[in-house]
Order: sequence, then structure tokens, then C-alpha cells
Amino acid sequence: MEERRRYKRLDLEVTLELERLDEGEIETLRYARVSVEDLSKTGIGFCSSLDLEVGSIYNAKLLIWTKEVIWTVIKIVRRVEKDGQYEYGGHFVGMTEADALKIQIYQMFQDAEEEQEGR
Repeated sequence: MEERRRYKRLDLEVTLELERLDEGEIETLRYARVSVEDLSKTGIGFCSSLDLEVGSIYNAKLLIWTKEVIWTVIKIVRRVEKDGQYEYGGHFVGMTEADALKIQIYQMFQDAEEEQEGR
């Protein structure tokens, strides 16, 4: 499969909580926890039993490996159903440059570690 991502995805331990941005008076989801699969400075991959709509937008609380919280907005851009679960791809539409830099710095450390292990 051809890689179309601009930034490498990281496999790491993070926690994600989602809160759907309401459309009018309709409230469909509040603070759902999901299983994060990978992360980059521009997007996130995660699994959940929740049936989220492609194109829907969520406030997100992302607890990263340093125990810092990143508040961002995620737009669901991909959904694949597998064995009663859904695999999602989300694009960050509201992340500060400082928070994106934290993810990028971790990527640099991970790349350096992988390079040393390969020697």
C-alpha cells in the first residue's frame, strides 16, 4: 500500500477523550475514551466500538507520554469496520504549533533510537 502521509506516525502510549461538537441542540457524544493506535503532528489513528461519522468534528483531550494534556480539535477523515470495532483516522484541525512540536520532537528521539538499534 502506498504511504500518503506527510509525517511518520508514532506508535506510543497515549490516551484520547473525545467530545462531539454539538450541532444545534443535539448532543450525541460526551467524553468517550478510545484506543490510540498511532499519532503524528497532523493526525491520529484510533480504534473504538463507537460508530462515529466521517466528517464529524470533536474536541479532544490527548494525554501524551510526558503526562501533558494537549487540547485539540479532530475531524474524522477515515473509518473502517473490523470485527465489531471501527478503525478511525483523524486530522487535527485545531492544534497549536507548540503542541505539534512536542509530537515532532518525540519522533526525532524515536528515529534516533531506531537508528542506534539498527547499527
